[in-house]
Amino acid sequence: MKLDLEIITPTEIVFKDEADEVVVPTVDGEIAILPNHVGLLTKIKPGELTVKKSGKEIHLAITGGFLEINENKVSILADYAVRAENIEIARAEEARQRAERAMKEKGSENNFLVADAELRKSLLELKVARKYKPGK
Repeated sequence: MKLDLEIITPTEIVFKDEADEVVVPTVDGEIAILPNHVGLLTKIKPGELTVKKSGKEIHLAITGGFLEINENKVSILADYAVRAENIEIARAEEARQRAERAMKEKGSENNFLVADAELRKSLLELKVARKYKPGK
């Protein structure tokens, strides 16, 4: 038996396929979801999400969102999610530097919060990409 997994962001469907197991960072800790998991609705925290399928692993950086499990259907509504192999390290590094500069400037609180969110996102992308992209 497999899980029917769907990971959706406001801009795209990041993953839609069957999976053997999904490991998700939630606000209550990391959970592993296997077939016949009890129904659940919880909030996802920023971190690394792992999808296991046919002996292979797919790793994603995810910045938060919601997870729903219902009868072997796993739905993840993410604020932002990207597969490790799709992360461009140079672009993420530029985003990190840009966010750090913006946080040092004396701007509005809103600008600071936006820069802080961008910094966290770029650091997460860099962490996941460097962990799973060979030779980077």
